[in-house]
Amino acid sequence: MLCTRAHRAKERSRARSKPRVLHLAPAFSSSILKICRRMEGAAASVLLPPARKVLILALLLLTAGSLARRAASDGVRYDYRAYAECKPHPEPALYNGGILRWASKVPDFRTHDEGNYSPAFVLYNMSAATAYSFSCWVKIDGPTTANVKAKILTLESAASQCIGTAIVRNDCWSFLKGGFTLNSASQTSVLYFQTASPNASTISIRSASLQPFSPDQWNQHREDRIQLIRKRFVNVHVSDSNGSRVIGAKVAVHQITRDFPFGSAISRSILGNKPYQDWFTKRFNAAVFENELKWYATEPSPGKEDYSAADQLLQFVQSNDVMARGHNIFWEDPKYTPAWVKNLTGSQLRDAVSRRIESLLSRYKGDFVHWDVSNEMLHFDFYENRLGGNATAEFFNTAKRADPLATLFLNDFNVVEACDDLSSSADSYVSRLRRLADAGVTFEGIGLEGHFGKPNIPYVRAVLDKLGTLQAAHLAHRDRHQQRLRPEDAGGVPGGGFAHPSVDGIMLWTAMGRDATCYQMCLTDANFTNLPAGDVVDRLLGEWQTVEVLGATNDRGSFNFSAFLGEYKLTVNYQNVTAEGTFSLARSDDTKHINDRRRDDDSKKIKLRSERELMFVLKRWFQSDYDQAGSLQTMKLLIKYKVDACKQNR
Repeated sequence: MLCTRAHRAKERSRARSKPRVLHLAPAFSSSILKICRRMEGAAASVLLPPARKVLILALLLLTAGSLARRAASDGVRYDYRAYAECKPHPEPALYNGGILRWASKVPDFRTHDEGNYSPAFVLYNMSAATAYSFSCWVKIDGPTTANVKAKILTLESAASQCIGTAIVRNDCWSFLKGGFTLNSASQTSVLYFQTASPNASTISIRSASLQPFSPDQWNQHREDRIQLIRKRFVNVHVSDSNGSRVIGAKVAVHQITRDFPFGSAISRSILGNKPYQDWFTKRFNAAVFENELKWYATEPSPGKEDYSAADQLLQFVQSNDVMARGHNIFWEDPKYTPAWVKNLTGSQLRDAVSRRIESLLSRYKGDFVHWDVSNEMLHFDFYENRLGGNATAEFFNTAKRADPLATLFLNDFNVVEACDDLSSSADSYVSRLRRLADAGVTFEGIGLEGHFGKPNIPYVRAVLDKLGTLQAAHLAHRDRHQQRLRPEDAGGVPGGGFAHPSVDGIMLWTAMGRDATCYQMCLTDANFTNLPAGDVVDRLLGEWQTVEVLGATNDRGSFNFSAFLGEYKLTVNYQNVTAEGTFSLARSDDTKHINDRRRDDDSKKIKLRSERELMFVLKRWFQSDYDQAGSLQTMKLLIKYKVDACKQNR
C-alpha cells in the first residue's frame, strides 16, 4: 500500500514535532493510577517431460531475503528484537526511544497503595487508532525476583491497562516488551510500573521506548513480513534439448497444497456427516481432535481403553491429506483428570502414566505430527505435585522415545491474550522451558492456547517476539465468544500470527457438535452457511494462497513469479509440446542449500526423466540419508520430517 505524497509529508511533519512528555511527580497519588511446521519439505524440482523430450525446465528457487520487494511504508519499521536472558547491562533502546527519547531523566516515585518506587511518564494526545510498541530494561532494588507490570492509564476514563510484564531480578537487567492500543483517544495518559511483591522495592528503568504506528503502517508491516517469510520468488528457465533458451513458452502454475498449517478442531460429529466433511476439507490442512484423545475419553476406567472415535477421526484426516495434532497426553488440571487416576498415588500413579504414554504413542506412532505432552502446566500441577517436580521432564523423554519423529509441545492459555495473568507470562513460559532443558528435555514446540475477547494485537506481537528468541515452533490456538465477534478482531490474531516468523501453525478451536453448537465460536451454522467468523477465515485463506499464475518466458527463456510456500504443479507448453511436473516451495534451510548447489555449477542442468534420476538428485543433496533410505517414498519422508531426528533415533 502506497501512501499519498501529502500523507507522507504530514507524517514526516508529525514525526519532527516533539510530543509533550512529562514525568509523574513523586507525590502523584496512585489513585489516578495458546505447526508447525514440523514437516520440512524439500524444494526439489520434479519435472517429468512427455515422450517427446524437447523442453528442459530448470527451476530456480530464490530466497525472498535476496529478492523481496520491500513495499513502501511510511515511517519506521517494526523492530522484532527481544531478549529472554537477564543481562548485566541494558541494551540500547529500540527505535532510539521512540516518542520517549525527548524525556529527561525520571526521578523515582512511589505509588502509595502499591508500595513500590518506579518512574512514570505522562503522555498527551494519544490516539485510539494507533498501535503502540513499548519496551524497556528493568531492574529492582528489593526482593531477589519480582513480577513487574507496565501499565497505561487514561485519565479521562480512569481505567488502566496492562501493556507488558517481565520477571525482574535485583542483580541484572530484564527486558520487558509489550504494546497496546487505546479503546478511545486520550488527551492525558500515564505510563507507569508496578510489582506484585508486597515488599516495597524500587523499580529502575533504562532504555525505555514507546513507538507509535498508524493503522496503515502496522498493516503494511504485516503484509511485508508475509511477503518475506511466507512466500518465495521462483524463476522457471525453459530450454530445448540442445540447451538453447525457449522464448515465448506458455507457463501455468497451480498451487496444490499450502505449506502453512492452518486448521481447526474437529470432533466425532464430523464422522458420517458429508456436508461437514466437505466444508472442512475445502478449507483446512490441519486438524486437532477436540476431546477424543484425552485420557478421560480413551480410558474412562482403569484398563478399559477405547480408541474407536480417535481411530475414525484419524482415518478421516489421513484419507484427506490433513495433518493431525495430538491433543493431549496429560492435562495438569485435576478437573479434567480421569476420576480413577485422581485416586492413585505413588507407584500406582507412576505406572498408570507410563502405560498411558506407551499405549497412546505406540498405537499412533508416526500418525500425529505434534503432541501436546503437558497441557496447562503453568496454571496447574496435578502430576508434578504427586510425582515430583521432574515428572513433566520424564513425560517428555518417554514420549520422545516412543515417537521420535513427533514434535512435542507444552501448551497453556493466557500467554498472549492476558497481560495480567502472571502465571502464564512469556517469562513464566521461558522459565518453565529452561527448567525442562536443565532436566535434559529438548523442547521443540510452544503451544499458545488463546481465549481472546478483544485482542491486544501489539501485545500479542511483543509476546511472540520474546518467545521467538527460543527458536521454537509456535502453534496458536484461538477461540472467542461468538456473540462478541467482530470481523476485524477475528482476523487480527491469525493475520498477526501468519506474519510472525516464530509462528509455524494456527489452529482454531471451532469444532461443531451434533447439535450444531461449538465450545465458544462456530464458523458456520447447521446448514454450513458461514457465520461472520467463517467469512473471515475464507478471506484469510484466499489471501494466503497463490492464485493461478499464467505467463510466458521472456527473451532470456525465463518466467519469474512470487508464490506462497507449498506444493505446485507447473505446466509449460511450446509449439504443442508440453512438459509438466511438481515442485515445492518450503521455508527451510534445504531450499537455500539446493539453490546454492545449482548456482555453484550452472552447467549441471537437472534433467529428470525417471524416478531413478530423481533418487540420484536427492542422493547428491542428502547423501548420508539416502544411503539408509531404501526407496523414493522413504526418502521423501526423511525430507518431510526431521532428518537429523531420524538418524539419531533410528
